[in-house]
Amino acid sequence: MGLASVNTASEGMQLCIFDLRRGQQEGQELDKILFFFPADLPFATQLSVIGLSEGLITFTRIFSPDAACEVIEAERHSHVFYEAESDIWMVMVVDKSKESKAACQVDALRKVLKEVHSLFVLFHGTMRSMLEKETSGGLIRSHLYPFITDYLSAYQKQSLLCNCCWDFLIGRKLQLPSFHDCLMERGTVQMLTVGREAAIEVQDDTISLFTYAVLRLTPHALSSGATSWSYLQRTNAGSQVPALSTITNSGSVSDNIYRSRDASLDQENNCQVKRPLHHNRWFRGNDGFLASDIWGTDNGSQTSVTPIVYLQLTEERMYLCAYQHKSLTIILLVPVSSILNGEQGLSLVKQQVLENASLKMLMVEEKLSKGWGGENAYHVSGYRYLLVDDERVSRASPPAKVMTLAKESLLALSKLREEVNLEKKRAKCSSSEVNCDKELEICVRAKNGAWVIARTSRGKELYMVLEKASETLLYAADSVEKFSNRYCSGVFSLD
Repeated sequence: MGLASVNTASEGMQLCIFDLRRGQQEGQELDKILFFFPADLPFATQLSVIGLSEGLITFTRIFSPDAACEVIEAERHSHVFYEAESDIWMVMVVDKSKESKAACQVDALRKVLKEVHSLFVLFHGTMRSMLEKETSGGLIRSHLYPFITDYLSAYQKQSLLCNCCWDFLIGRKLQLPSFHDCLMERGTVQMLTVGREAAIEVQDDTISLFTYAVLRLTPHALSSGATSWSYLQRTNAGSQVPALSTITNSGSVSDNIYRSRDASLDQENNCQVKRPLHHNRWFRGNDGFLASDIWGTDNGSQTSVTPIVYLQLTEERMYLCAYQHKSLTIILLVPVSSILNGEQGLSLVKQQVLENASLKMLMVEEKLSKGWGGENAYHVSGYRYLLVDDERVSRASPPAKVMTLAKESLLALSKLREEVNLEKKRAKCSSSEVNCDKELEICVRAKNGAWVIARTSRGKELYMVLEKASETLLYAADSVEKFSNRYCSGVFSLD
C-alpha cells in the first residue's frame, strides 16, 4: 500500500540518483540527493521518493545481501533500481497509468539507467571519484543535472545501421522504451554485413563510444551545414551551464539556498561544466577530423580542444579523435600520457594518421559502402527477428519492417522477453558460475495467431515473430531451424 501512495509528476516518470553514504544524519538528508528529475518537485517529495527507495534496498538486502532489488511492482508504479557504483543508486519510478499498461520491459528501463551512467563516466570519470574530489556534492550535481537533462531531451529519433535511439523528452512528455521496441536491444553494437571473424571483442567502452557516435558523431547526427563551418576559430561561448537555481525551481527559501550553494561552489572554483550531449556542437573540418567547441579552444593555437574520455576499467584518460569520410566514421583513442605539448602534439598525430592511413581508410569506406545493403541490409523475408550475441553485439530486422507487425504480436513478444529475462536471472542465481549459458526455447501463439519464439543457446539469444496465422507449430519450428542454419551458423538448431 505504501508503494502506491508515492506521488508522481505529470510526466509519468521520476529519475533520481542518490548516495547511501551521505545524508544519514538528521538535518543533512538533502546531501544524499545527487540528481532528481523532474527537478522542480519540492525537496520534501524528492526525499520521500528516495527514502522509500532506501527502505526497499535495505529490506531486500536482508534476503539477498549480494544483489539488492532490481524492480518493485506496485499497483500504480514500477520502481526500477540500478546500483551504478558502490552505494550510488539510480532509481526510476514509472507511472503505470493509461497506455503504459502495456508496460515497458523492466530490463529495457534498467539499460536506460546503465547507459546514462556509462556515458557520464566516459566523459567525467566515476561519480565516486568526483565526490571524493569535492565532498560537498556541488561539483557532481553541477555536472549531472545538465548531462542527464541533455540526455533526456537531445535523443533524436533516428535509424542508422539498424540502431534506433529514443526521443525520451518531447516537450513535457516522456517517451520511454515500450513494447514497440521489443525487437531492439539497447547497450549493444550493431554489426555491419561483414564477416563476424573481422570484429574485435566488444567491451563496455566500445558500447559507450558506439552509443555516443550514433548520437553525436555520425554524418546523420551532424548538423546539415557542418562542412562550411570553420571549427578552428570557434569560441567556447555558451559552454558554461547556468546556475543550478535556474535549472531547477522550488517554492521554499531553503530549497533555493541549497541549490545556490552548489552553484556558488562551481563559480568559486571557476569550474566550467562541459556538456558533451549538447546537440549540434560537433562539426567536420577540412582535414576530415571532427571538432567541437564544447571543450573550449586551445589558448596557444585557438584550435578546438580535443575531448578526453575515461576508460571504465582502468580510468585511463584518452583523447577522443573522430575522423569522417563520406558515411564512414572512425574513432581513435590516443592515451593522454603518450602525447607531449597537448593539442600541438595531438595535431602531429592526426597528420601522421592522414599521411600513413588515409588510403586504407578510403578503401575501408569503399568496401563497406559496397557491402552494406542500406536500411534493409538485415531484412530477411518472412521474418521479424532480433539476434543478440553475448549481450554485446546485435542485429535485427529494420525498424520499418518491425512496424508492420500487429500490436498483439509485439505485446506477446514483450511479455515473452520478460519471461526469458526472469529465467536467465534464476539460472544465474542457481549457478555457482559467473556466466550460466542456459539452453532455452519458448514458443507462444499470440491472440492474432502469430507465433512468437525465443531461443537461447551458448550465450546467444534469438527472438522471432512469424505472423502467418496458418502456420503450425511444426512449420514455425522449421522456419527457426532454417534461419539458424543460414544466418547463425546453426547455433539455435535443435539437432
